[in-house]
Amino acid sequence: MIVNLLIKMKKIIYITGILTFFVLMSFTYVDFFSSMTKVDYIDGSKTLKFTTKMNTNHISDAIKINPNTAGFEAEVKKYVNNNFDVYVNGSPKTITFTGSQVSGETVWVYFETGGVSDINTLKIKNTILLSAFPKQINLVNIAYKGNQKTMNFQRGKEVNEVSF
Repeated sequence: MIVNLLIKMKKIIYITGILTFFVLMSFTYVDFFSSMTKVDYIDGSKTLKFTTKMNTNHISDAIKINPNTAGFEAEVKKYVNNNFDVYVNGSPKTITFTGSQVSGETVWVYFETGGVSDINTLKIKNTILLSAFPKQINLVNIAYKGNQKTMNFQRGKEVNEVSF
């Protein structure tokens, strides 16, 4: 009888230990890796304007420079130019960096491409932070002449295309 009681107590302690482990694991810190890009077509200037929002620590880690240093914006510009490509109707477009802004935990990056009269297809290659963070997800929301499209990028799916 005492043996059965000891076995039951051992099972209860074992189950309690497992449950405690899972409860404690639910409080662990999980970092979320993502960027968001908004693309707006400006009909008057025939321009696509891009606004990208990234986590300050993530981009800082990827380009290996402190966001409070003078060279940060130049490195962000180089990084975006190397990790974001745009093709309109199959033709590659040159990206012009127009600025960036660090605002606490967020870095805003602004760039554009001109000479876009009409868009039948828009193809984007977006590898921002994908090499630095395996679980990185990049979202791109496009507004073109009243139409809204969304693209999503991750490792293994670095290129996406939409039609209008």
